[in-house]
Amino acid sequence: MRTASPLSSEARQVLSRRSLLGAAALGLALPAAAQGSFPAKPLKLVVGYPAGGSVDLAARVVGDALAARLHGTVVVDNVGGAAGAIAAQRVASAPADGYTLLVGASNELVATRIVNPAQRYDGRRDFTPLGLVATSPLILAARPGLGMKTLADLLELARRQPGKLSYGSSGVGSTLHFAGELFKQRAGVSITHVPYRGVAPLTSDLAGGSLDLAMLSPTAAQPFLQSGRIVPLAVTSAQRLSALPQVPAMAELAPLRGYELVGWFALMAPRGLPAATAQRITAALQEALAEPAVRKRLEDAGMVPASGREDLARLIAEEDRKYDQLAAFANMRD
Repeated sequence: MRTASPLSSEARQVLSRRSLLGAAALGLALPAAAQGSFPAKPLKLVVGYPAGGSVDLAARVVGDALAARLHGTVVVDNVGGAAGAIAAQRVASAPADGYTLLVGASNELVATRIVNPAQRYDGRRDFTPLGLVATSPLILAARPGLGMKTLADLLELARRQPGKLSYGSSGVGSTLHFAGELFKQRAGVSITHVPYRGVAPLTSDLAGGSLDLAMLSPTAAQPFLQSGRIVPLAVTSAQRLSALPQVPAMAELAPLRGYELVGWFALMAPRGLPAATAQRITAALQEALAEPAVRKRLEDAGMVPASGREDLARLIAEEDRKYDQLAAFANMRD
């Protein structure tokens, strides 16, 4: 029997080149590594809030890091309105090619669907999760004139004067609203909710003394904390925040054991994103979040950087159950 003689390295290279040219001529799809075509144009990170806020800041930090690792251009597109839902809907409806991504917050990916069941997209089914970027604990703050120095002081006053205190949020169904309702539920107190159309008027009224309490993101609270115009009582994470080590976590007080509700930001793509593209973007995100300089930028803004390796789909499902229970408790649904 005759055996085939081994091919020389030159012959193998010729055949390999011919195979690639033949595949291209036939219009066959080549592996992404062979094509080297992604990204072939700028990536757009869509943010559902104005520039300067926590989500926008997280998007810009991540955008810079992704651009360096993907060797491409990344732009941030601020599409405000409907507590982030307009931006989320735009990305859910975009082509699943990796060029239009959402830096989404817990608000539009979980809360808005629960408060408004008629919403056209579903955060659990209409996106491809790429990775968790960071969590953002909230700060329970009081107006200085209220005379509160500790969370225990607040609980004592709230129980002595049920319904007299007020707390503000950035709107019905916002993460700030859910955090306030969880506080009321766990503490067993009655505090009147005052919804605002955004964080700016909320912080202005709190600092001005016409509002008693508010749940605020560290980004929104920072200038008011520095000037002493609001008093921080607690953070909503399970542990203290490195940027505010002197402020206790709510869970440290016995009546609020187990309290935890934080905002979070995740990188999402439209449903149906090809696995190879998803893997490339996810790997770039994980590399970025392992970079000390990237983590420091997020921490300096009061966020807790993630690793990008968390089970984001499971997180969304767990948050969905938590928010659903809180919506029923506070009668939030339309």
